[in-house]
Amino acid sequence: MSRETLETRLRQIGKERYHDRHPFHHKLHSGQCTADQVRAWVINRWAYQAAIPMKDAAFMSRCTDPDIRREWRSRIEDHDGGADNGGGIRRWLKLADAVGLDPDYVASGQGVLPATQFAVDAYVHYVREKPLLQAVASSLTELFAPKIHEQRIEGLLAHYDFANSDSLSYFRKRLTEAPKDVAFGLNWVLDHADTPEKEDMACAALIFKTNVLWAQLDALWVAYVEPGRIPPDAWTPGDGMK
Repeated sequence: MSRETLETRLRQIGKERYHDRHPFHHKLHSGQCTADQVRAWVINRWAYQAAIPMKDAAFMSRCTDPDIRREWRSRIEDHDGGADNGGGIRRWLKLADAVGLDPDYVASGQGVLPATQFAVDAYVHYVREKPLLQAVASSLTELFAPKIHEQRIEGLLAHYDFANSDSLSYFRKRLTEAPKDVAFGLNWVLDHADTPEKEDMACAALIFKTNVLWAQLDALWVAYVEPGRIPPDAWTPGDGMK
Protein backbone atom coordinates (compact mmCIF):
# COMPACT_ATOMS: atom_id res chain seq x y z
CA MET A 1 0.00 0.00 0.00
CA SER A 2 1.35 3.44 -0.93
CA ARG A 3 1.38 6.36 1.48
CA GLU A 4 -1.45 7.94 -0.50
CA THR A 5 -3.57 4.79 -0.35
CA LEU A 6 -3.07 4.43 3.39
CA GLU A 7 -3.96 8.06 3.96
CA THR A 8 -7.11 7.58 1.90
CA ARG A 9 -7.99 4.56 4.01
CA LEU A 10 -7.49 6.53 7.23
CA ARG A 11 -9.59 9.42 5.98
CA GLN A 12 -12.36 7.04 4.96
CA ILE A 13 -12.49 5.76 8.54
CA GLY A 14 -13.08 9.31 9.72
CA LYS A 15 -15.70 9.93 7.06
CA GLU A 16 -17.65 6.89 8.21
CA ARG A 17 -16.98 6.85 11.95
CA TYR A 18 -16.08 10.30 13.30
CA HIS A 19 -18.47 11.56 15.93
CA ASP A 20 -19.66 14.51 13.85
CA ARG A 21 -22.16 11.95 12.53
CA HIS A 22 -23.61 11.26 15.98
CA PRO A 23 -27.21 12.48 16.50
CA PHE A 24 -26.24 14.27 19.71
CA HIS A 25 -23.99 16.62 17.80
CA HIS A 26 -26.69 17.27 15.21
CA LYS A 27 -29.04 18.09 18.07
CA LEU A 28 -26.48 20.35 19.74
CA HIS A 29 -25.38 22.23 16.66
CA SER A 30 -28.93 22.84 15.44
CA GLY A 31 -30.04 24.44 18.71
CA GLN A 32 -32.30 21.58 19.79
CA CYS A 33 -30.52 20.80 23.07
CA THR A 34 -31.98 22.04 26.32
CA ALA A 35 -29.79 24.07 28.66
CA ASP A 36 -29.33 20.99 30.85
CA GLN A 37 -28.36 18.79 27.90
CA VAL A 38 -25.69 21.35 26.98
CA ARG A 39 -24.48 21.35 30.60
CA ALA A 40 -24.33 17.55 30.64
CA TRP A 41 -22.21 17.64 27.48
CA VAL A 42 -19.84 20.24 28.98
CA ILE A 43 -19.42 18.21 32.19
CA ASN A 44 -18.77 14.93 30.43
CA ARG A 45 -16.54 16.34 27.74
CA TRP A 46 -14.44 17.80 30.55
CA ALA A 47 -13.37 14.28 31.52
CA TYR A 48 -11.93 13.81 28.04
CA GLN A 49 -10.30 17.25 27.89
CA ALA A 50 -8.65 16.81 31.28
CA ALA A 51 -7.23 13.42 30.29
CA ILE A 52 -5.58 14.59 27.06
CA PRO A 53 -2.42 16.03 28.69
CA MET A 54 -2.09 12.90 30.83
CA LYS A 55 -2.44 10.75 27.73
CA ASP A 56 0.22 12.78 25.95
CA ALA A 57 2.55 12.67 28.96
CA ALA A 58 2.15 8.88 29.09
CA PHE A 59 3.04 8.71 25.41
CA MET A 60 6.13 10.91 25.78
CA SER A 61 7.39 8.85 28.71
CA ARG A 62 7.75 5.92 26.30
CA CYS A 63 9.58 7.80 23.53
CA THR A 64 13.35 7.36 23.42
CA ASP A 65 13.64 9.67 20.41
CA PRO A 66 13.99 13.30 21.57
CA ASP A 67 12.75 14.55 18.17
CA ILE A 68 9.37 12.95 18.82
CA ARG A 69 9.25 14.36 22.34
CA ARG A 70 10.05 17.85 21.08
CA GLU A 71 7.22 17.67 18.57
CA TRP A 72 4.74 16.11 20.97
CA ARG A 73 5.22 18.27 24.05
CA SER A 74 3.44 21.24 22.50
CA ARG A 75 0.23 19.23 22.83
CA ILE A 76 0.58 19.27 26.60
CA GLU A 77 1.39 22.98 26.56
CA ASP A 78 -1.64 23.67 24.36
CA HIS A 79 -3.98 22.03 26.87
CA ASP A 80 -2.36 22.87 30.20
CA GLY A 81 -1.15 26.35 29.31
CA GLY A 82 1.26 28.31 31.43
CA ALA A 83 1.03 29.51 35.02
CA ASP A 84 -0.53 32.82 33.97
CA ASN A 85 -2.21 32.18 30.63
CA GLY A 86 -4.51 29.20 30.47
CA GLY A 87 -4.53 26.56 27.80
CA GLY A 88 -7.37 24.47 26.46
CA ILE A 89 -8.39 23.16 29.87
CA ARG A 90 -8.97 26.66 31.25
CA ARG A 91 -10.74 27.69 28.07
CA TRP A 92 -13.10 24.74 28.54
CA LEU A 93 -13.89 25.97 32.06
CA LYS A 94 -14.84 29.33 30.54
CA LEU A 95 -17.47 27.46 28.59
CA ALA A 96 -18.63 25.74 31.79
CA ASP A 97 -19.00 29.12 33.47
CA ALA A 98 -20.90 30.52 30.48
CA VAL A 99 -23.52 27.75 30.59
CA GLY A 100 -24.15 28.38 34.29
CA LEU A 101 -21.98 25.70 35.88
CA ASP A 102 -19.55 26.21 38.72
CA PRO A 103 -16.13 25.73 37.07
CA ASP A 104 -14.76 24.20 40.26
CA TYR A 105 -17.52 21.60 40.21
CA VAL A 106 -16.74 20.71 36.58
CA ALA A 107 -12.99 20.57 37.26
CA SER A 108 -13.57 18.19 40.16
CA GLY A 109 -14.83 15.53 37.75
CA GLN A 110 -17.96 14.97 39.80
CA GLY A 111 -21.04 13.94 37.88
CA VAL A 112 -19.24 12.39 34.91
CA LEU A 113 -21.15 9.44 33.48
CA PRO A 114 -19.60 6.03 34.21
CA ALA A 115 -19.51 5.14 30.51
CA THR A 116 -17.75 8.41 29.73
CA GLN A 117 -15.10 7.73 32.35
CA PHE A 118 -14.61 4.17 31.12
CA ALA A 119 -14.10 5.43 27.57
CA VAL A 120 -11.62 8.11 28.64
CA ASP A 121 -9.67 5.71 30.85
CA ALA A 122 -9.56 3.18 28.01
CA TYR A 123 -8.01 5.77 25.72
CA VAL A 124 -5.29 6.72 28.21
CA HIS A 125 -4.55 3.04 28.83
CA TYR A 126 -4.41 2.36 25.08
CA VAL A 127 -1.83 5.09 24.47
CA ARG A 128 0.20 3.99 27.48
CA GLU A 129 0.30 0.29 26.55
CA LYS A 130 0.04 -0.14 22.78
CA PRO A 131 2.97 0.08 20.31
CA LEU A 132 3.94 3.64 19.43
CA LEU A 133 2.49 3.30 15.94
CA GLN A 134 -0.97 2.64 17.35
CA ALA A 135 -0.58 5.32 20.01
CA VAL A 136 0.20 7.93 17.36
CA ALA A 137 -2.45 6.67 14.94
CA SER A 138 -5.11 6.94 17.62
CA SER A 139 -4.51 10.70 17.67
CA LEU A 140 -5.44 11.06 14.01
CA THR A 141 -9.06 11.91 14.77
CA GLU A 142 -7.59 15.43 14.77
CA LEU A 143 -7.69 15.13 10.97
CA PHE A 144 -11.43 15.61 11.20
CA ALA A 145 -11.63 18.02 14.15
CA PRO A 146 -11.50 21.39 12.32
CA LYS A 147 -14.72 20.63 10.47
CA ILE A 148 -16.65 19.83 13.65
CA HIS A 149 -15.19 22.86 15.45
CA GLU A 150 -16.35 25.12 12.62
CA GLN A 151 -19.82 23.56 12.69
CA ARG A 152 -19.94 23.92 16.47
CA ILE A 153 -18.91 27.57 16.50
CA GLU A 154 -21.45 28.43 13.82
CA GLY A 155 -24.25 26.40 15.40
CA LEU A 156 -23.72 27.53 18.99
CA LEU A 157 -23.46 31.20 18.02
CA ALA A 158 -26.67 30.94 16.03
CA HIS A 159 -28.78 29.18 18.65
CA TYR A 160 -27.57 29.73 22.22
CA ASP A 161 -27.37 32.88 24.33
CA PHE A 162 -24.24 31.72 26.18
CA ALA A 163 -22.20 31.53 22.98
CA ASN A 164 -19.73 34.33 22.30
CA SER A 165 -16.06 34.71 21.37
CA ASP A 166 -14.95 34.21 24.99
CA SER A 167 -17.05 31.15 25.83
CA LEU A 168 -16.18 29.46 22.52
CA SER A 169 -12.47 30.31 22.67
CA TYR A 170 -11.54 26.64 23.11
CA PHE A 171 -12.92 25.71 19.70
CA ARG A 172 -11.48 28.74 17.91
CA LYS A 173 -8.02 28.00 19.29
CA ARG A 174 -8.21 24.36 18.20
CA LEU A 175 -8.74 25.49 14.60
CA THR A 176 -5.05 26.47 14.53
CA GLU A 177 -3.65 23.95 17.02
CA ALA A 178 -5.16 20.74 15.63
CA PRO A 179 -3.78 20.99 12.05
CA LYS A 180 -0.26 21.50 13.42
CA ASP A 181 -0.52 18.46 15.67
CA VAL A 182 -2.03 16.15 13.12
CA ALA A 183 0.43 17.03 10.33
CA PHE A 184 3.27 15.54 12.35
CA GLY A 185 1.22 12.55 13.51
CA LEU A 186 -0.03 11.69 10.04
CA ASN A 187 3.42 11.87 8.46
CA TRP A 188 4.86 9.76 11.26
CA VAL A 189 2.23 7.07 10.78
CA LEU A 190 2.67 7.06 7.00
CA ASP A 191 6.42 6.71 7.44
CA HIS A 192 6.26 3.89 9.98
CA ALA A 193 3.29 1.84 8.79
CA ASP A 194 5.56 0.14 6.28
CA THR A 195 4.08 -3.38 6.21
CA PRO A 196 0.52 -4.59 5.60
CA GLU A 197 0.30 -5.64 9.25
CA LYS A 198 1.33 -2.20 10.47
CA GLU A 199 -1.09 -0.53 8.08
CA ASP A 200 -3.90 -2.58 9.62
CA MET A 201 -2.64 -1.69 13.11
CA ALA A 202 -2.80 2.03 12.30
CA CYS A 203 -6.32 1.75 10.92
CA ALA A 204 -7.47 -0.30 13.91
CA ALA A 205 -6.08 2.36 16.24
CA LEU A 206 -8.02 5.10 14.50
CA ILE A 207 -11.19 2.99 14.64
CA PHE A 208 -10.62 2.48 18.36
CA LYS A 209 -10.35 6.23 18.91
CA THR A 210 -13.51 6.98 16.96
CA ASN A 211 -15.26 4.40 19.15
CA VAL A 212 -13.99 6.20 22.26
CA LEU A 213 -15.53 9.46 21.05
CA TRP A 214 -18.75 7.83 19.87
CA ALA A 215 -19.25 5.95 23.15
CA GLN A 216 -19.17 9.21 25.11
CA LEU A 217 -22.01 10.63 23.05
CA ASP A 218 -24.01 7.41 23.30
CA ALA A 219 -23.77 7.71 27.08
CA LEU A 220 -24.99 11.30 26.96
CA TRP A 221 -27.90 10.39 24.74
CA VAL A 222 -29.13 7.57 26.97
CA ALA A 223 -28.78 9.59 30.17
CA TYR A 224 -30.05 13.01 29.09
CA VAL A 225 -32.01 12.61 25.84
CA GLU A 226 -33.67 9.22 25.37
CA PRO A 227 -34.74 7.43 27.53
CA GLY A 228 -33.26 9.90 30.04
CA ARG A 229 -31.95 7.28 32.43
CA ILE A 230 -29.30 8.95 34.60
CA PRO A 231 -27.09 6.41 36.41
CA PRO A 232 -26.20 6.71 40.12
CA ASP A 233 -23.70 9.48 40.98
CA ALA A 234 -23.92 11.05 37.51
CA TRP A 235 -24.81 14.71 37.17
CA THR A 236 -28.42 15.57 37.89
CA PRO A 237 -29.80 18.85 36.53
CA GLY A 238 -29.53 21.51 39.21
CA ASP A 239 -26.31 20.20 40.70
CA GLY A 240 -23.04 22.08 40.38
CA MET A 241 -24.55 25.41 39.39
CA LYS A 242 -22.99 28.78 40.14
